[in-house]
Amino acid sequence: MTPASTPTTKAAVTDLVAGRHGDPHQLLGFHEGIVRAYRPGAASMEIELADGKTVEMTRVHDGGLFEAGVPEAASYRLRATYTDGTVVTFDDPYRFWPTVGEVDLHLFGEGKHHRLHQFMGAHRRVHEGVAGVSFVVWAPNARAVRVVGDFNLWDGRVHPMRTLGSSGVWELFVPDVAVGARYKFELVTAQGDLVLKADPYAFATEVPPETASVVTEPAYAWSDSGWMSARDGRDWLHEPMSTYEVHLGSWRQGLSYRELAEQLPAYVEDLGFTHVELMPVAEHPFGGSWGYQVTSYYAPTSRFGTPDDFRALVDAFHARGIAVIVDWVPAHFPRDEWALARFDGTALYEHEDPRKGAHPDWGTLVFNFGRNEVRNFLISNALYWMEDFHIDGLRVDAVASMLYLDYSRKAGEWIPNELGGRENLEAVAFLRETNEIVYGEHPGAMMIAEESTAWPAVSRPVYVGGLGFGFKWNMGWMHDTLHYFQRDPVHRRYHHDNLTFGLLYAFTENFVLPLSHDEVVHGKGSLLGKMPGDPWQQRANLRSLLAWMWAHPGKELLFMGIELAQPSEWNHDASLEWDLLQRPEHQGVQELVRCLNRVQREQPALYERDATEDGFQWIDASDVDGNVLSFLRRSAGGSDVIACVANLSPVPRHGYRVGLPAGGPWLEVLNTDAAAFGGSGVGNGGSAHAGNDPWHGQPASAELTLPPLGVIWLRPGD
Repeated sequence: MTPASTPTTKAAVTDLVAGRHGDPHQLLGFHEGIVRAYRPGAASMEIELADGKTVEMTRVHDGGLFEAGVPEAASYRLRATYTDGTVVTFDDPYRFWPTVGEVDLHLFGEGKHHRLHQFMGAHRRVHEGVAGVSFVVWAPNARAVRVVGDFNLWDGRVHPMRTLGSSGVWELFVPDVAVGARYKFELVTAQGDLVLKADPYAFATEVPPETASVVTEPAYAWSDSGWMSARDGRDWLHEPMSTYEVHLGSWRQGLSYRELAEQLPAYVEDLGFTHVELMPVAEHPFGGSWGYQVTSYYAPTSRFGTPDDFRALVDAFHARGIAVIVDWVPAHFPRDEWALARFDGTALYEHEDPRKGAHPDWGTLVFNFGRNEVRNFLISNALYWMEDFHIDGLRVDAVASMLYLDYSRKAGEWIPNELGGRENLEAVAFLRETNEIVYGEHPGAMMIAEESTAWPAVSRPVYVGGLGFGFKWNMGWMHDTLHYFQRDPVHRRYHHDNLTFGLLYAFTENFVLPLSHDEVVHGKGSLLGKMPGDPWQQRANLRSLLAWMWAHPGKELLFMGIELAQPSEWNHDASLEWDLLQRPEHQGVQELVRCLNRVQREQPALYERDATEDGFQWIDASDVDGNVLSFLRRSAGGSDVIACVANLSPVPRHGYRVGLPAGGPWLEVLNTDAAAFGGSGVGNGGSAHAGNDPWHGQPASAELTLPPLGVIWLRPGD
């Protein structure tokens, strides 16, 4: 049976073969008694009906279009024979209804679909009784889109996709595609150019430098149900929270996610950290970017294994009671031609105007936060990491660059907002919306801003005019504190305010105190190397810095390797210098970090009021000449008290009187100069007695021995 082709069909055939048909399903598949199939390179084709009968198809176009009349074809398969004798039997992709519903498309267009990842990208599914993969991509300005991959020998002619109405979304269900198949999208731009792009919603990728997306399907059996059910009830602002920041590739080089799961959580638990923060794990082509130039926002980097392997790592942290934070980079993305940049031949994810769409510092592109679909892409991504990978928090990178239109730009290189100001109102709205949605869905999650300016209320709720983050990195504290500790003690008297000024604003935000990777990268030296003096003094200064940090209001973050007193700066291409632990003086610094975390967990005064003024009180901040500072930390209700006394000169001080809020015994719960930490052992023998002699505005006081370049913590005795 050979049907006659209609004029409409001839025009559609021309468009199909030319690669510009926007809806090949209108032509291909079963239509009014006719099955049409497009298989370039096939010598002949047949239809295999459900009852086993076959119908030979007629070639109606030399480009590879075949058709045949059949009485009914609700279910059928196609058989193609090639000139070399190869025979391939397959389900016809063009006989299936769309895998995307109208409600999904409507919400996507409005920017209100919070879980785009449930239908965008490549999903293994059984559709109309057939197993395969649905491919869905947003490319509103493309003339045509095809999916190419291992399953069609990367021949874009085989699988043209259909556009779904005015949504700009293209879709195709391809039967029999298996997990592990590599694929990309081949797009014809409005200018007629052919571009090959990785899937923006890819859930797995090839190992860089290869760039194809990979079909995957979660199969990991989680064991953290207890952790997850309790997570929404967590209030980290009033709980112990100290974070170990990790670059997975160089903690111990060469480890996979599974191998890391066996070693890293146990190490973090042993040190006593409550949280781990992973530098970006989303796929990135250049390892030297440390993950901060993301090309696949939905795919954990394949450098260390599969997405399920990464799930196993997160699960292992949760099994040890450690929360997992991941660095998230919505501020910018790289210009790689195969990724997001000018995705459909236009500035789709970015701004067209480089004054809004390009970062001069990093050579990267800026997301168009005013576009519904782009905001939706990122908000869905935030929820995806928390839900599909059980991530407990996101540290949002480079927030300052998002907030200001003139960030790192000279006059004439930026465009004011609609009110004539420098604030990026679209980015502000995006951040607020993201935080509201994340905290609305996951109240116990953490959204942490790396924000380096004086933008007000970053970590305050949206309903009071804030940005809605839970925490903000205290970059001012970090810069001032390092500025002080880098000074030779003889000069510190001139920089005393570096340690006191931060307390003027310490409670305006919910702060994290970061000593992060940024302070030990190439050219900046190690944290130990920044410290003045001979090797002993350098280690003593480092120990004092850490104890000062842990006693200071705010939540602590420490980059890996600092606990080893590593003398060299961080090298992302090498492991940490673990052999240092063979030397007692380096073991001592590690033991100090372990002790800081333990004592903090035991003393509510050190964490319950990190963000409120009533949790902190200076004892004496005026001993400039002595380089001595002292303060009190108090728990909620004031029942628990810790006194911190820092002698940041290299001279021990005997009989140094310090005011205290109560008389009686005070226990020395921490002394950075203890022999166990590599110190000289100068101290108070574990305790001191406070008499009822007022001093420093306190009702009692004690004469203390202050160790050189040392910090001691005291608490009232029983």
